[in-house]
Amino acid sequence: MTLARTAVVRACLGAALLGACGCRGGLVLTQLVEARRLAADLRLHFSQAADASNRAVMAGTDEGAGAAAREAEAAARSIELDAQALHSLLADLGYAEDTRLLNEFDQRFSEYRTLERTIIGLAIENTNLRAQRLSFGPGRDAADAFRNSLERIAATPPEDASRVRATVATAMASVREIQALQAPHIAESDEAEMARLEAPMAAAEAAARRALDTLSRIVPPGADLRAAAAALDRFTALNTELVTLSRRNSNVHSLALSLGRKRTLTAACDDSLRALQEALQRHDFIATR
Repeated sequence: MTLARTAVVRACLGAALLGACGCRGGLVLTQLVEARRLAADLRLHFSQAADASNRAVMAGTDEGAGAAAREAEAAARSIELDAQALHSLLADLGYAEDTRLLNEFDQRFSEYRTLERTIIGLAIENTNLRAQRLSFGPGRDAADAFRNSLERIAATPPEDASRVRATVATAMASVREIQALQAPHIAESDEAEMARLEAPMAAAEAAARRALDTLSRIVPPGADLRAAAAALDRFTALNTELVTLSRRNSNVHSLALSLGRKRTLTAACDDSLRALQEALQRHDFIATR
């Protein structure tokens, strides 16, 4: 229904009520009907806001998180407008208990909004997802480039071929160990556990660099280790960036807040709105002339 058509319907309803019940009685009934509608809209818009912020947290892309965040913000603006209009109606009607319940919702919703902004801000950062994309994208490419460079070196027949192959295997195993530790680091929420995972990462990087140093002394003079060293530098730089993003833990923290404090506040806000609807339904209107 368009806004113009809605206005016409409300005007007709008001006119009919005024004719049937008298000017004051019709006005009171019209205001009560409108108050009930606004209370129902408040509850609907609050449900939409809560759902949109949940989708922002669970979105698998930056675009999805941003779109859901905008939906949550639009629903919150609708809630604020509905609440302002309802406050005015309840004041005109003189409904003290209903006003108290709406004030209770306002207070709870203010707390909810503060938390929601924190949650959505964290969700939009998407640091865990960004770390995951680094791991399975540029990080994997750098690790593969390191492996390919070492394989070319191992293919050159040196005097001590077995030692070269063993050293190449050590270097590659060290990089693969770091890769294997990235996923649990990204998923981890405890800082002490993340630090525990970073220790073997550092040890593995040191082992890979020692292996390259050993190779520089035992491979033929024509073997080019610069590509392998550059690939390892690239990989370790990306891993450092990944660890920084993972430690920010924005997705993990936003999910924890959504499943914890937000759930409690959502239930409290909905309880206030439900109680308000029930209070408005208890008002009887007796027509007088």
